[in-house]
Amino acid sequence: MPKIIRLTLFKIPEEAMVKEAIKMYNTLAQDAKKDGKTYIQLAQANPTHDDPRNQGYTLVARCIFESKEDMDYYDNQDEAHDKIKAQLKPKLNSPPLVIFSDIMH
Repeated sequence: MPKIIRLTLFKIPEEAMVKEAIKMYNTLAQDAKKDGKTYIQLAQANPTHDDPRNQGYTLVARCIFESKEDMDYYDNQDEAHDKIKAQLKPKLNSPPLVIFSDIMH
């Protein structure tokens, strides 16, 4: 089964919050646990370049999961992800855009 790559784009107007979100995402692969073990293959976030084509998106988070089931766990049960959502949700201009697909080798 191919791994899942997930990109989440955020519209966060405050630069300080963008930096805070980057810190949270860059430790997520170690912080997130499923059955007491790490399960996210990769988690990282970066600010977007200042460009009108960004349509207001200021942050891109990238996560790689071993399976769709792991991604579903992340969305619905992961405490580390819940902390990120609680921090970011009040600061967002709109809901994040989430795109995911299989990684083809």
